[in-house]
Amino acid sequence: MKRLLITAIICAAATGAFAQSTDTTKTGTDTTKAKKGFHISFGKGESAAHLDANGIDTMDYSRHSKAPGFSWGVTFTRFDLGLTTLVDNGSFKLSPQNDFLRYRSWKTSNVGFDLLQFSYRFNSTFKIYISGGFDWTLIRLRDNITIQRGGDQLTYTQDNIDYSKNRFSSTYIRVPLSFDFRTHENANGVRWHFVVGPDLGFLINGRVKQISDENGKQKMNGDYHFADTRYGAFVRVGHGALGMFAKYYFNDMFQNSPPQDGLKNFAFGVMVGF
Repeated sequence: MKRLLITAIICAAATGAFAQSTDTTKTGTDTTKAKKGFHISFGKGESAAHLDANGIDTMDYSRHSKAPGFSWGVTFTRFDLGLTTLVDNGSFKLSPQNDFLRYRSWKTSNVGFDLLQFSYRFNSTFKIYISGGFDWTLIRLRDNITIQRGGDQLTYTQDNIDYSKNRFSSTYIRVPLSFDFRTHENANGVRWHFVVGPDLGFLINGRVKQISDENGKQKMNGDYHFADTRYGAFVRVGHGALGMFAKYYFNDMFQNSPPQDGLKNFAFGVMVGF
């Protein structure tokens, strides 16, 4: 996952530089009407440059309204970094049958970002978009156990090894549908965003990663009874490029494992990019 994150960050920096270079070479920009139709966006915002001959921005952002239109393309945005909490039948305390999943709260995290987006802007203050990206749930287990692959239900073995890291994780393709309510841009071209919508996920794989003096670094992949498909809802609130998010998934984290019925996933944290 580290290699994928580094690659994504490099792509984001490159596309940002491309967007900035494109903006600084534009001339004769139409300041009164946005164009309709499809266009490819590489991480660019919607704001165009509205400069006079002296390079001064002449746009009245409080009155300017963009025309409706579609947009689609490659992006790197809505980078989420937060904490994950397990909810056991409505309680933040794990039940006895799930106690083996005890985790370190401050090291149990959620990471995700979007790479593709298709959107329709109704006006300057409302936009909907469907996007696609990746989402990781990283559970740092407290106990020296090994979650087992396969079997009729989720099981584990108790180990006589002191793990310095014992992480149980899942990787999903995420497909959120966002309803973006926005304020008008201020004089600096930034605005508030209030975003809500449903979130659909498709399992790529599960993983157990362990580090110990006895065995070194070990990685074991499998489905580990993680739900093949998950569905939930999210909310995002922010100003400019920075914000906060919260996600809650309505279906159980694990499938075909009756002792884990009612165990759900809740995540919250900070995000970059709207």
